[in-house]
Amino acid sequence: MRPRSALAAALAAALLLGACTSDQDRPGAGVSAAPSPEPSAPSSPTASPLGSSDPVEDRVYPEVGDPGVDALHYRLDLTWDPDTSTLQGRERLRLRSTEDADRLQLDLSGDLTVARVTVDGEAAEFAHTGKDLVVSHPVREDRRYTLVVDYSGVPRPVPAPTKRSDFDTVGWTTTADGEVWTMQEPYGAYSWYPVNDQPSDKALYDFRITVPTPWVGVANGRLRSRAERDGRTVTRWTLDEPAASYLVTIAIGDLVETKDRSASGVPMTYWTPPGRDDLLDRLRLAPSALAWLEARLGEFPFDSLGFVVVDSRSGMETQTMITLGDTAYATSPEVLVHEIAHHWYGDQVTPVDWRDVWMSEGMAMFLQATWQDQAQDQPLEQTMDYWAEQDGELRRSFGPPADYDPAAFGASNIYTTPGLMWDELRKRIGDDLFWRLVREWPATHDNGNADYDDITTWWSERSGEDLSGFFDDWLLGSTTPERVS
Repeated sequence: MRPRSALAAALAAALLLGACTSDQDRPGAGVSAAPSPEPSAPSSPTASPLGSSDPVEDRVYPEVGDPGVDALHYRLDLTWDPDTSTLQGRERLRLRSTEDADRLQLDLSGDLTVARVTVDGEAAEFAHTGKDLVVSHPVREDRRYTLVVDYSGVPRPVPAPTKRSDFDTVGWTTTADGEVWTMQEPYGAYSWYPVNDQPSDKALYDFRITVPTPWVGVANGRLRSRAERDGRTVTRWTLDEPAASYLVTIAIGDLVETKDRSASGVPMTYWTPPGRDDLLDRLRLAPSALAWLEARLGEFPFDSLGFVVVDSRSGMETQTMITLGDTAYATSPEVLVHEIAHHWYGDQVTPVDWRDVWMSEGMAMFLQATWQDQAQDQPLEQTMDYWAEQDGELRRSFGPPADYDPAAFGASNIYTTPGLMWDELRKRIGDDLFWRLVREWPATHDNGNADYDDITTWWSERSGEDLSGFFDDWLLGSTTPERVS
């Protein structure tokens, strides 16, 4: 592959926000009643549970998310009627208040109507203006509460803060025939459930999805059960390691499940449209992609991995259930490598806020380019040379990777520039040390979040070399730094 085509292929693995994929740049081209909420214990301070976070106000998109709420566990009961495009939901959210306050606030689209809210089993007053759901209830710092929200409506995607031409909305998407898929970077989960829609707040999830048979609802984690009755299919899913809201997914449609297993023993599932053996054949390359990544990054950090193919041109590294478009490129092996890589860089350790999305995207791009060098005879150095040629214009148009234009989220500057940076660091400190630290970073931040200072300080300490200037030049500078010859 010529260098220009090599870059086009690599860039395509990053195209619908975060670590998404679009084939735009490829080379050549009825409602059931919700159950009663479960009883909850009185609110009291306890030891930090899995899913506990330290939420922050996002520096890039401060209007989304609230640092006063630490979501611990979302239990979502969703019923979808494709004939009316109506979603009925009940959310049971276990949360921790991070401060003393007279209210709780979550994000929820104004397209959805809230019927009732309770806090610890008692009815609570609320206001729902725009995307802000404000619940009037006094809370105390570090105490846990159970919030139950009943809501319904016709969910729609929300505008995306981007200057790109391949998409302009994120969140819940309904196809012409009523099928559903979701992709939501840097936000958009609030288009279909009440949520603290910011990456520093990671939580556990359980889903119960009711849809008309023969359709099926797919979500993150493991499928606990699937039952058909009265013309409806009910699936239950559990995601038992914490995820940021942008990594949560729902897909609803006519999908067939195929089971597989990686060489290391990770259970894998593929959810594809019936009769699309071409897509299934492509997904069956996932075990080899995972094996290549495990050899470099260590054991896969979750207990299952799935892929759901939807009516889209794009893809998203949604945690443990990767969402892919139904095109040849969106299901190509290089895209599989890119999206699986995010389970270490992006899912296992997640940026504190959207200013540091480069942490996830740059490493996934570098890993994809390295894989293509070894598996597709696409020379790594040629790819890096091409990225370097484009870097100056990217910085001028969109800003440096760690200080980009908020109105231009998802531009190539957060992908290829830090990808190039990682290759330069590899040359600077040597392959052995570089790959050891690439492997150690996610494991030392398991189920956590990190920011610019965390990762740059960590690399300096572990390498035994002050790399602060190196990172600042590459990630905050207005010009391309000098490369290692």
